[in-house]
Amino acid sequence: MHFKLLITFIEDSKTDRVMKAAREAGATGATVITNARGEGLKGTKTFLGLDLETQRDVIMFLVEEHLARYILETIETEGHFEEEPGTGIAFQIDVEDAVGITQQVVRLQEVVEEEI
Repeated sequence: MHFKLLITFIEDSKTDRVMKAAREAGATGATVITNARGEGLKGTKTFLGLDLETQRDVIMFLVEEHLARYILETIETEGHFEEEPGTGIAFQIDVEDAVGITQQVVRLQEVVEEEI
């Protein structure tokens, strides 16, 4: 079984909604790193010398490769990444190897067999 790592940078107010949608799309779990900072095309806004930043989270999903694109598109749709600039980004990278995922593999084998 081969896996992809989906990495999502998103406004923290949308984290729970995106995680729920990803799970419904086939993700078996996620890791959330809170209080990330980032900057897109436009710099950080300031007010009286203070930075006005939206809190961001990093969500990582280790998913089976056949489900990866569908889950990625679900994340984009739920997060409104294309509709609202600066909302977040998500991308996938290949995973060469992984350990500690025996229970997910058992469940994913059933799901992937149904999909293929």
